[in-house]
Amino acid sequence: MMGISSMRQRYFILSAAISAVLANAPGALLAQSVVTRNVTPLSVSTPEAPRVTQTITNANVVTIQKTHPAFVAQATSSAPLADTATMNHLQLVLKPSASRTAAMESLISNQHNPTSAQFHQWLTPQQFGDSFGVVDSDIAAVTSWLTAQGFVVNYVYPNKAQIDFTGTAAQVSQAFHTRENIYTIGSEKHLANAGDISVPTALRPVIEGVMGLSDVHPTALHTKSKSQVAKWSKSENGFVSNTSTNSMVGSKSIGQAMPFTNGMRGLVPNDMVTMYGIRTIRNNGVVGKGITIAVVESGDMVPTDWSNFVSQFNLAQYGGTFNLINPAPSSGANNCNDPSVATFGESDETILDAEWATAIAPGANIEVASCSDYNADQSGPSSTNFFGGVFIAATNLINANTRPDIISASYGFGEFFVDSSSKTAIDLMWAQADAEGISVFVSTGDSGSNPSFNGGIIYSTGQGNAAVDANAFATSPHDTGVGGTDLADILDGTTSQYFAPTPSVVGGSALSYVPEIPWNTSCGNGVAATSLGYSSAVAFCLDLMKHDPRGNYQTSEAGSGGPSSVDAKPAWQRQIYNAANDQSRDLPDVSLFAGSYGGYTSVILCTANYPCTPDWSTPVELVEGTSLSAPMFAGIQALVDQGIAARGLPADQGNAAPTLYALAAEEYGGAIGTPPASLSTCNANNGAAGTSSCVFHNVTRGSNSTQCEEFISPLVALPNCYIYGQGAESPYTVLGLTTSDASPTTYGPSNKAFGAQPGWSFTSGLGSVNATNLLIAWRAFVHAPAATVAP
Repeated sequence: MMGISSMRQRYFILSAAISAVLANAPGALLAQSVVTRNVTPLSVSTPEAPRVTQTITNANVVTIQKTHPAFVAQATSSAPLADTATMNHLQLVLKPSASRTAAMESLISNQHNPTSAQFHQWLTPQQFGDSFGVVDSDIAAVTSWLTAQGFVVNYVYPNKAQIDFTGTAAQVSQAFHTRENIYTIGSEKHLANAGDISVPTALRPVIEGVMGLSDVHPTALHTKSKSQVAKWSKSENGFVSNTSTNSMVGSKSIGQAMPFTNGMRGLVPNDMVTMYGIRTIRNNGVVGKGITIAVVESGDMVPTDWSNFVSQFNLAQYGGTFNLINPAPSSGANNCNDPSVATFGESDETILDAEWATAIAPGANIEVASCSDYNADQSGPSSTNFFGGVFIAATNLINANTRPDIISASYGFGEFFVDSSSKTAIDLMWAQADAEGISVFVSTGDSGSNPSFNGGIIYSTGQGNAAVDANAFATSPHDTGVGGTDLADILDGTTSQYFAPTPSVVGGSALSYVPEIPWNTSCGNGVAATSLGYSSAVAFCLDLMKHDPRGNYQTSEAGSGGPSSVDAKPAWQRQIYNAANDQSRDLPDVSLFAGSYGGYTSVILCTANYPCTPDWSTPVELVEGTSLSAPMFAGIQALVDQGIAARGLPADQGNAAPTLYALAAEEYGGAIGTPPASLSTCNANNGAAGTSSCVFHNVTRGSNSTQCEEFISPLVALPNCYIYGQGAESPYTVLGLTTSDASPTTYGPSNKAFGAQPGWSFTSGLGSVNATNLLIAWRAFVHAPAATVAP
């Protein structure tokens, strides 16, 4: 670990370098027209003997623990799935050996180490499989067994870590010694296996489990319940929502906290360009040109939506492209069904991801890579794996001959609910992407300390889940988890300092970087409580409960963060000031704007139902959520990739997180020792003037502690939930706020789940970034050559 004095020196050198580069921006930041692709990968030798060494017999089996989904315990009824029912495109998850897994992690660590000969020497899918997958003879043994059970083997992936196969429910029950049932959970019916699966003992060394025995899929991470349609009002200088917004909260008027009476503020691309320091490099040609960003989806969009967005905000001049694809395996049966708009309708999630990645990197090539959760005739699931079409789209891309530079994924669910086979496959998929040089960004969630409750309130299922969890899709150490922030100006009453008095919708009205706080729409938002005159968040919640006995104010909507219960903390996450004192991979890593308290600041979408018009004469859709944050950071990475390639180095950077933490340690300090003065300098509260030379904006006030709920008749306790009261019309439930204590008796700064703090935090990770300063610092980190003379 770098010594503290050395770290301080590095920060001052970095700060001086940023100032020097900015003083000579046209020459120093100019992006050249050619993007350098990956260099020839180094060979990796990891020989190993076969691990299937016994005779394979179905009479000698072993159970694989935690392959039974916990959610089925909530079911009110169940019935067997018909034996003849087809289960399409199951994924047999193979288990790499411990030695090959260690070799993979060692290589990836070296790929991110600028002093290593393997630095940025990326692999192909075939090289990854040959080096780190299961050996061919073991794969042959597994496929022969699957075929003997009556299954159709559709495809063995190049990574040699998964096999796509299809069969009937009867074949699944017989081969894996479980029963596929249809469960009624609430008002919905879901498919799941009744118990943990078993496999022949001889195959257990190479089989981790089966993805697809359950059809529960996570929801997109944007606030669907708060997505609104609004129309621009000249008289209000803002958007007027089709949903009336209350001007009172509890018994207190929000006043300055809601300056747009019955209106909304819709942010546009140029607002983000200004706030996150993108304008300088954009003016010098760094627009993501030559870089491909794939947004992985389970739904489609109308391509003209993207064209409308690009036209509306004058982004066509930068030369970006748009392509809608359904990524299929390179051979075998196609497991990617087209989720066509004609059949399934348009997906707001897909529109949000595609348009706002473009908003940040308008010169990039945007690929909407979508695979449906369902068959084209809607007769049933096309793949029943936990993450459905999103997983299929991502794994097919990563195993393709031609791969994107960056992937953005805006879906998630807490680890508690995700079966072990799915979690293993997800982690290995993102590790493969990292080894291939692909940068992956995943939204951390929209329900505070537990990402499984998007659009609702965190509650106990009665099966051991807690109010604290982490998004299983994002906790791999080989992706970058992106959380959500809010702009503090409305609650602080400083809007006139940061936004022009007469907004220009196309051009944007942000004047500079705007101080940020964690995105939190609940009464657990301490910044909102203070702004409204309450002594604490608990006092705020109690007053709301008194004035709203029906509980309409209850919500868990907030940017998510929390510790993994599966993945260990990577070394690079330990080396930062205020890193969590745990052994877990912690989320988020970074954050960008996601939404606002009171719903008064959102971003604009241009959709088929609500297209954008040059004079804003028709309504538009306004959306919030960490589904916005992830594609925007993917866009920032595209700028970095192009900026690195302009110096003759490979564009692809692999997982961004290790580099982001290394750069943040120079500003915030390491895990031990006295932090440098820049920790205070880079505080987001300092606004534009104080943070102009910083790479990161350190979010230090507020929390993502939200409401939670316990059932008391019968008693179903929820760990990590501090109970503050009982609503008059909720006789069977009590209400609380999430904490880091499993059995809290108090609530405050020391145990709320979670509070912002200097350095790293569960609320916002390292905070947000200034993209220009990030590119300068990143170039220094990879030892990029000096700028050439501008052509």
